Amino acid sequence: MEHVNEILATVGRILHETTTANTNVANKSTERLGAYIGAGITMVGGATVGLGQGYIFGKAVEAVARNPEVEKQVFKLIFIGSAISESSSIYSLLIAFILIFVSGA
Repeated sequence: MEHVNEILATVGRILHETTTANTNVANKSTERLGAYIGAGITMVGGATVGLGQGYIFGKAVEAVARNPEVEKQVFKLIFIGSAISESSSIYSLLIAFILIFVSGA
């Protein structure tokens, strides 16, 4: 009878450890999936900055084509605006890296 109790206790311990390990793996996978989805969503900011900058540079070229005398003024403003708008895409990339490599690890 003692052997049966020992065997049952061992089987119970093994089942408990296996269940706990599987739960931890599932939780880790869910966390990693959430980090990847969040990183993808944050990179939408990088894509929208690219679209906006393309539009702005297109309009700047149109303005210079209409009035070539304002070329220096327009491009000075364009470079300042480009630097400011590019910072938001850099922040988006930074947040994506943090989500992938720090939170999802």
